[in-house]
Amino acid sequence: MAKALFLYSSREGQTKKILHYIEEQLADFECELLDLHDVEEIDFGQYERVLIGASIRYGHLNKKLYQFIEKNLSQLQQHKVAFFCVNLTARKEEQGKDTPEGSAYIRTFLKKSPWQPKLIGVFAGALYYPRYGLFDKMMIKLIMTMTGGETDTTKEVEYTNWEKVALFSKKFVDL
Repeated sequence: MAKALFLYSSREGQTKKILHYIEEQLADFECELLDLHDVEEIDFGQYERVLIGASIRYGHLNKKLYQFIEKNLSQLQQHKVAFFCVNLTARKEEQGKDTPEGSAYIRTFLKKSPWQPKLIGVFAGALYYPRYGLFDKMMIKLIMTMTGGETDTTKEVEYTNWEKVALFSKKFVDL
């Protein structure tokens, strides 16, 4: 059976949840899931596909992602590796914010990163207000107020478009 490696950088768990969903779509792959923050050395040659998923928090990808890219650039360029970003702005599908071309976060990523993935996905994340500490709850509520999103801090709202994730999964298999 073919092997796939899933690496993630997630704050509240939605990126990891998306990877589990993608794993369900890949019937012909044995998938290994690792937290990017805990990874030291990886031999990409063990895997037919590698997928990296990372979330945005307060407008930025985690610096550990960029450190991982710098350390593993040669392998990233030589193997079949895809990338996706999870953020709340992507909930605005009608504005194209859920596409690599329409995502300011992906444009910034591609400027900062020496790695230019062949396949890039952009998925809306989730709001988990009850799980946030007071500071995060108030900051995210402020951001959502400014961007026309959910502001009821008693709610959990999942914006992820699972059909879009399933389509990305198929493209990942065909890399």
